[in-house]
Amino acid sequence: MSFFITKPYRFFIASLLLSSSALAQSSDTAQEVQLSEVRVKAYEQNRKLRDVPASIGYVGKITLEQFGTASVVNAVNTVPGVRMEERSPGSYRFNIRGSSLRAPFGVRNIKVYYNDIPYTDPGGQTYLNQLGYYNFNSIEIIKGPSSSLYGAGTGGALLINSLSDHESSGATAEYTAGSYQLHNIYAAVTTSTDKWTSKLSYQHQQNEGYRKHSALRRDVLSWSSAVSIDSNRHLQASVLYGDLEYETPGGLTLAEYKANPRQARPGNAVFPGAEQAQAGVHQRTFLAGVSYEQMVTQTVQNKTTLYGAYSQLRNPTIQNFSRTAEPHFGGRTLFKWMHPLSFGSLVVDAGAEWQQGWMTYSIHDNRQGQPDTLRSYNEVDNRQSMIFTQASLNIHNWLLTAGVSTNQRVVHFRVFDPSPWPEQTKKFNNELAPRIALMRKWNKITAYTSASKGFSPPTTEELFPTGGEINLGLNAEDGTNYDIGLRGQFKQLSFDINTFYFSLKNTIVQRRTAGGGSYFINAGKTDQHGAEAQVNYSLFHHSSFFKRSLAYLSYTWHDFHYKDFKQVDNDFSNNQLPGVPPHTISSGIDLAANNGLLASISYYFNARIPLNDANTAFADDFHLVGLKVGYQNKLGKSWPFKLVVGVDNLLDVTYSLGNDVNAFGGRYYNAAPGRNYYVSLQFQWLK
Repeated sequence: MSFFITKPYRFFIASLLLSSSALAQSSDTAQEVQLSEVRVKAYEQNRKLRDVPASIGYVGKITLEQFGTASVVNAVNTVPGVRMEERSPGSYRFNIRGSSLRAPFGVRNIKVYYNDIPYTDPGGQTYLNQLGYYNFNSIEIIKGPSSSLYGAGTGGALLINSLSDHESSGATAEYTAGSYQLHNIYAAVTTSTDKWTSKLSYQHQQNEGYRKHSALRRDVLSWSSAVSIDSNRHLQASVLYGDLEYETPGGLTLAEYKANPRQARPGNAVFPGAEQAQAGVHQRTFLAGVSYEQMVTQTVQNKTTLYGAYSQLRNPTIQNFSRTAEPHFGGRTLFKWMHPLSFGSLVVDAGAEWQQGWMTYSIHDNRQGQPDTLRSYNEVDNRQSMIFTQASLNIHNWLLTAGVSTNQRVVHFRVFDPSPWPEQTKKFNNELAPRIALMRKWNKITAYTSASKGFSPPTTEELFPTGGEINLGLNAEDGTNYDIGLRGQFKQLSFDINTFYFSLKNTIVQRRTAGGGSYFINAGKTDQHGAEAQVNYSLFHHSSFFKRSLAYLSYTWHDFHYKDFKQVDNDFSNNQLPGVPPHTISSGIDLAANNGLLASISYYFNARIPLNDANTAFADDFHLVGLKVGYQNKLGKSWPFKLVVGVDNLLDVTYSLGNDVNAFGGRYYNAAPGRNYYVSLQFQWLK
């Protein structure tokens, strides 16, 4: 790694790993400090991470609390192989191993579940920005194709949980203020007994943003509950309502970015500027779901989830104004058969998932942020279904897992205006999406290998883009992935190392029009090689002064290239995939003393990124440093409080986060905030 890091930063990283101020962990945080001890639900294993033959990243409460409460971006980016971006406050992208090629807005090519509820809609779109910071208690990130159990998607899957296993009865109030008029308010009331947990919370966030015309307002009301009816029956319910509004400043050319990175996209003779067009997003989402788990017999368990959701989106842009309504509902059921053997055990999972959605959208002229003359009115019905099965055979220190699914997506589309079209149907069928994995354990070390096939049809937004013509000829991606991994723990040190090769056909790539709209094409084949490593290290386990410590380092190497991609007279074969940095590093130290003092320092390096298929433009590399200090204690026995002060981008680096790849006219750059500060005060009452 030293060939691309200057000497001062090499010294900085070394100091993070070797500093004698790294302190010991208490037992209540040991599971997250030692990666191999984290218990995960991925692939229905319900095992410690070290016992799951898959490449999985984990972000828990301890990691989240190392950073500010404005977003989860910094915490997620501690996971190797994962990249979360924020073009402006509230405008998120989430990609796993390069899946941002398809994601100009939100999350695509990744299946997301929220408290076991399918959060990704049947059209393939995930509005992750509707979730506030406090909706995340833990995130499990499955890297690579997970179609064998979680449906269509070559990028991976996210399993988000809003409740911890040990919630305490009481109330919490927290307020955060920071640079650029950041205000974040959180209040929650929790009731918890041996059999029942209920948590009602409200979040309000507002921020004027670093750039002109980049203000954000988000309100989230959520309720989560878990009930143990008896030892064999469990019920979990979730309700969420989000009201989100943010301005989109638009991409800048290199000259505009260098002259004034804080400006919004200016207008010209053809298109208005972002501020004149009042470009932005106003979205409301409602989600309600329930999961019921029971033992059907002594050896058969069933878990069934049902949900309903509705999203309303208003999106004025530089070139038009779109109005969208998206109701959808669905469910998932899973049967687990457990059979003990004299030499081990056999577990068989089998189930199905089904989602149905109806989408109506209209495109209007944009008159300074208000819809004007109707351009088109369309209706889209999306239905997505999956049947899956998986078997896990555990023999002494060996675990063999094999699974397969069949997926289908059916899209019915009809144009009503400006001239009616007869209904058209597009089907995406995947005959089989298999996965096989083998794992071997030796005391504190685990090795595994896996092979999986993924299938990812284009989303509704890609079939019917805002910046181009209807594209029912767009084909589904089809990829095969091979992983080899090693996990282990030696006293205070834990590590997780993975290498992979991913071959993708019919890769879907984003293009941008002159007006900032998106359209998509299939881009032949890609070859994606990579290595991902994460190390955690703690010291002074027997110290009586310190409560918690963690020194961590994660590194990502991604060598992603087009294998075969020709477009008209352009041959992009062997070029780097745009939007994917070849190297990233995340490291830091997190400390907590028994006297209540808290401190954490973080460092993030991002290598330069190609911005177009031709590899003629690149975003510069950048180094980010963050610092957070605080104090926590109790007022009496029942009133814990915590005060923290932090700074992000301590070195005041100018950099672009969330680049618009393949943007028309070289409008790639979305400047991220410079040095910024925040202070947070939290009070609790524990019953």
